[in-house]
Amino acid sequence: MKKLLISSFDLEVGGVERSLINLLENFDYSQYEVDLMLYRHKGDFMKLLSKKVNLLPEIPVYSTFRKSIKETFKDGHYNIGYSRILSKINSDIKGRLKGIVEPGYYQMQLMWRYTLPFLPVIEKEYDLAISYLWPHYFVAKKVKAKKKIAWIHTDFSTVETDVNMDLKMWNHFNLIIAVSQACKDAFLKKYSELQDRVIVIENIASPDFVRKMADEKVDNLLMKDKRFKVITVARLSHAKGIDNAVKALRILKNRGYDDIAWYVVGYGGDEKVLQELIAKNDLKGRFILMGKKINPYPFMKAADLYVQPSRYEGKAVTVGEAQILAKPIMITNYPTAKSQVQNGIDGYICEQTITGISEGVENLYKHPDLREVLSKNCIEKDYANFKQLNKLYTVLKEIK
Repeated sequence: MKKLLISSFDLEVGGVERSLINLLENFDYSQYEVDLMLYRHKGDFMKLLSKKVNLLPEIPVYSTFRKSIKETFKDGHYNIGYSRILSKINSDIKGRLKGIVEPGYYQMQLMWRYTLPFLPVIEKEYDLAISYLWPHYFVAKKVKAKKKIAWIHTDFSTVETDVNMDLKMWNHFNLIIAVSQACKDAFLKKYSELQDRVIVIENIASPDFVRKMADEKVDNLLMKDKRFKVITVARLSHAKGIDNAVKALRILKNRGYDDIAWYVVGYGGDEKVLQELIAKNDLKGRFILMGKKINPYPFMKAADLYVQPSRYEGKAVTVGEAQILAKPIMITNYPTAKSQVQNGIDGYICEQTITGISEGVENLYKHPDLREVLSKNCIEKDYANFKQLNKLYTVLKEIK
């Protein structure tokens, strides 16, 4: 039986984490022995983890990557703490000099580069090691395996990274898996040298699970709201464009659309900024941050329209789940959008601007016939894609 290692950060509520849960739930354990390395054993999705996976014990020094710098020092990991401070200082300086809106990706690269000397190697040897979430330095440098695979969920054309630093890391991997063709194409524009190593395996969707969870009874304001309900399920971060959604709703309010309510399920570092933006635009009670929900599906099912206002995506898991629930969907025209929906068929793509979002919502609000077409086409499509796993099994069979 071949030995596999899969690594990720934790199992907090998120699209990547949901796709990992689905992958592990549908894996063929009769052929493979699977170890899971989570840097920190934390998150609401821990309870959804397949019992067939062998969860490795948490290693304290790796858990620091999901802790604050203050907690890291408190736990006695001083070298890690100082390395993280240095990475933040250097990335902030580069961000200011180059006008980078979101230097966090570069900061993460530096963090791993500076902390690697202080991280232990995993002694067990594997046939295959999979790094499920960027940056992939752990599997690249600290794991022994015959073959190594890195998974990419992000549109790399939209994020600022040090290409040369990343190439040294990517060269440790035999294969790189992108979650969509558009995600692959964007990646290769940045790392063209890796052309022969990249394949596409879509996120594993579980329609039966999503529909079952959507039928759960919940008592919430959204379920009782008689207004036209827009919903977004996303992390509260710059990438997801929730700030643009707030401003778009303000435009709609100014146009006299008083019966539109926008709900957001999710959490993240931008919550305070968004609450202030909601208050500034006089949208309290209209734009509602619902916080973290382990099960967002009843709320998605109860809404009239699902909107993904992102600045960039690899392939949004939540959009696929809304399609499974046959919701009319609108997404912004981020670079990988056309790999997510067929415009006018099973989704609607609007301009990636505040005006574009407001006009898109207005159009779908005013045309229930269009919403019906989008919903009907989703009903007729089979979103189960377990055969995607066969691509991974093919790679495994090639390992001698």
